[in-house]
Amino acid sequence: MAKAKSTVVIKNRRASFDYEFIEKFTAGIVLSGTEIKSIRAGKASLVDAYCYFAAGELYVRNMNVAEYWWGSYNRHDPKRDRKLLLTRRELRRLQRATREKGMTIVAVKLFISDNGYAKLDIALARGKREFDKRETIKEKDIRREMERK
Repeated sequence: MAKAKSTVVIKNRRASFDYEFIEKFTAGIVLSGTEIKSIRAGKASLVDAYCYFAAGELYVRNMNVAEYWWGSYNRHDPKRDRKLLLTRRELRRLQRATREKGMTIVAVKLFISDNGYAKLDIALARGKREFDKRETIKEKDIRREMERK
């Protein structure tokens, strides 16, 4: 019997407004306890989530995975830092890129893959300035007007 497709997709909508994405990656996440059950229930948030390097490993900070309501002794800390799984080549590439001024790694989307694992889409990003944000809003408005006609 085939597995049912998961529809859990948690996005960080603010990231595309605040950052210009240069390159995207898909990373696995090391989870513990009842975290996967909370993610499958859609109880996670990527607001203000970003990635950092520690001892050559990539971690995501400020990703909130709410406590699982039915969990008992295996409860997890909702705001803990979680390790991301990428290839060595991708890690080196990201680490070199983040040394440049103004570059950061932002969590964009959290989803359940076809084989049941939680994955996190991250992006190498450069912060937008105020005039860039206004330009983005203008482009969206123009596109919306063109679609109406």
